[in-house]
Amino acid sequence: MYVEKSTNITYKSDADYIDSGSVGKINDAYKTLFQQQIWSLRSFPEGQRNCYNFNLTANRKYLIRGTFIYGNYDGLNRLPSFELHIGPNNWTSVSTLGVTNGSVHEMIHVLTQNQLQVCLVKTGETTPFISSLELRPLNSDTYATQSGSLIAVGRVYFSPTPSFLRYDEDIHDRIWVPFLDKRNSVLSTDVLVDTSNLYNVPQSLAKTAAVPANDSQPLTIAWSLDEITAQSYIYMHFAEIQNLEANETREFNITYNGGKSWFSYFRPPKFSITTVYNPTAVSSPDGKFNFTFAMTSNSTLPPLINALEIYKVLDLPHLETNQDEVVAMMNIKTTYELSKRFIWRGDPCAPQLYRWEGLNCSYPDSEPPRIISLNLTGRNLIGTITSDISKLTQMTVLDLSNNDLQGEIPLFFADMKFLKLINLSGNPNLNGSALQQKMIDNKSVILILDESHNPTPKSKSKKVLVIAIAASVAGVFALLVILAIIFFVTRRKQKTAEVPGPSLVTSGTVNSETRSSNPSIIKKERKFTYSEVLKMTNNFGRVLGKGGFGTVYHGNLDDTQVAVKMLSHSSAQGYKEFKAEVELLLRVHHRHLVGLVGYCDDGDKLALIYEYMANGDLRENMLGKRGGNVLSWETRMQIAVEAAQGLEYLHNGCRPPMVHRDVKTTNILLNERSQAKLADFGLSRSFPIDGESHVMTVVAGTPGYLDPEYYRTNWLSEKSDVYSFGVVLLEIVTNQPVIDKTREKPHITEWVGFQLTNGDIRRIVDPKLMEDYDTNGVWKVVELALACVNPSSNRRPTMPHVVMELSECLAFEIERKQGSQGMFTNTEFSPSFASGFVPKAR
Repeated sequence: MYVEKSTNITYKSDADYIDSGSVGKINDAYKTLFQQQIWSLRSFPEGQRNCYNFNLTANRKYLIRGTFIYGNYDGLNRLPSFELHIGPNNWTSVSTLGVTNGSVHEMIHVLTQNQLQVCLVKTGETTPFISSLELRPLNSDTYATQSGSLIAVGRVYFSPTPSFLRYDEDIHDRIWVPFLDKRNSVLSTDVLVDTSNLYNVPQSLAKTAAVPANDSQPLTIAWSLDEITAQSYIYMHFAEIQNLEANETREFNITYNGGKSWFSYFRPPKFSITTVYNPTAVSSPDGKFNFTFAMTSNSTLPPLINALEIYKVLDLPHLETNQDEVVAMMNIKTTYELSKRFIWRGDPCAPQLYRWEGLNCSYPDSEPPRIISLNLTGRNLIGTITSDISKLTQMTVLDLSNNDLQGEIPLFFADMKFLKLINLSGNPNLNGSALQQKMIDNKSVILILDESHNPTPKSKSKKVLVIAIAASVAGVFALLVILAIIFFVTRRKQKTAEVPGPSLVTSGTVNSETRSSNPSIIKKERKFTYSEVLKMTNNFGRVLGKGGFGTVYHGNLDDTQVAVKMLSHSSAQGYKEFKAEVELLLRVHHRHLVGLVGYCDDGDKLALIYEYMANGDLRENMLGKRGGNVLSWETRMQIAVEAAQGLEYLHNGCRPPMVHRDVKTTNILLNERSQAKLADFGLSRSFPIDGESHVMTVVAGTPGYLDPEYYRTNWLSEKSDVYSFGVVLLEIVTNQPVIDKTREKPHITEWVGFQLTNGDIRRIVDPKLMEDYDTNGVWKVVELALACVNPSSNRRPTMPHVVMELSECLAFEIERKQGSQGMFTNTEFSPSFASGFVPKAR
């Protein structure tokens, strides 16, 4: 532990917060460039994910800052790059641009639990490392967001002096970097400014302000974000720091990005800081922000600003494992010294890619993951069975076999209501007689013990099966195989057979499955009654759209807009499709899949309640039916990427994987920010994870989008969705109908091929684009689309490949349209400012 003289900050060793990694020191030649806390670092040559663990306070807000200075600590002169995670979620990518050009990454985060993990994740060949990690509690009433955490992009004040500000001038140790350009000049005062609002900005910051260099011109501040789709929060700090005469007034309007109103008729309070910020996140289609502060007609003085903070929202899609179970697993890890036998680091269940070895977890929709099985067989466990296992209340299978556990088998096993199998064989010093008797009296479970633990005759009760076996691998394996067969046969008997019937065409959708006597949906969460549906739709007062399935109505639920799809009695979409869609959307979640708010299964009244997508579907927008604005090529590419990501998630992120079966432009919906989401999962079907890559099923889909190979053979695979998405891409490029019998080639795939015989891409591109696109980029998209619609499914690309290709096309288009950049962008660490965010003038 030591106190840094330049800041009066106390630093301590990280040894109490992490159990992996190696300590190193930067090259001596670079030490004079940095504060002392940068001289040492911790690197992680072993393991893919290594995590710091902190016991903090749930629901508290923290400023978290990681600093990374390579300093050639390993003598390899090999600049590392890796990922930084907050809990189970990706925070940011870390890269170092030079031996002494490191980086600082900072976020504001609200803890959902009393534990916090900050993890370094290896993503390539280089070794992750960290120089310092700082955590500070903040006032919970500051930096409020509607969702997610905040990543710091920039924090500037306006001063001609080059010194940055941090602790102890800023009690929260926010790093403030001075900035001034030629368009602005600086006001300053020696008068004390009241900075006691919630944000507590430094006094020296409050005593200076930027004003336009030319009083007759507005004050302008501009910046750009590397991530153009990012949602942002901006905090502006103002104080009047001049003694105004009776006839002087300072009043101004704040607008951004072409005149959008931010704040009107604003007058900074005299010698007192006030903070202005946006209560909801804002974004810019190109990632650029340009703020203008203009005098009103009442004003005699130009506008001013004292300081500015910019953050972007970090979405946290992965929920942390149930807190009690995290604590239990940490205690189990410590009790049995499992860090020597397992690489157990970070969150036990999330994300699934880094789930702890020996665990299986369930992932209920919108709820924390839960541990459902624990396998510690043959891990040299000694001592008694810890009571922390009882805190894994959702566990169904526990395997502690082939260890050296001793003592009485705990009675709490009989109270774990979901526990179905306990394997304690190979622990000759365990005594289980008391547990056996209690389990006979209370529940059915399979308990596997050594032969020496044979049950008494009374234990032959039908309520419990106690199996005495020798502790041989073959015996245990045979038992598990028998159980698996019984489970499989039982499940098969529960399913009703689907018998293929004649194809039926209704309202543009091919569907040969009809309503059966399937039971009502098992899950009860998010279920609404028909009377509640009537209330939320105001008695079906506003129609959003109609289709073969029925009518979609606008609704309001707890001040949130929703879309309510009522299933018509004459709909081709039957109860089976309704049930399939509900059960799919209750268990999957992705930012590019339309979210299910709830459902109604009330007698013959069936309804699906979705999040409201304010901008309608892609087809409407392509045709100009949503306000008449032409979708630019960049916007079309953005929509294509997002829809592809949603489809890729269904194919690879779901367990079991899903085939959508009805991908089309009318099933790609846009929200108020024109973010694309895939919708309508009534025809979705799962396909096997192992072995077979396709499944036999009756044909369903929409004419024109339907995979001809699937239509011909009834063999469904994820490549059927790839075909449909290829048709969507051709629509995006051409803005032509999929089937037009007046064309020489009615189907869009044939028409595009025919038109391209002379090699002129302009013959097929939507003329509304007015040739505002790069020809090479369009060619790449068309070639990708034609590969997707290849008649042979084996020759079509996978959706991960499609996402990658489209992302490149989007990046290329953004680069083409990139103009002059703003005041500053995401920043890199600079030795001249020992630590901080350094805005770059552009």
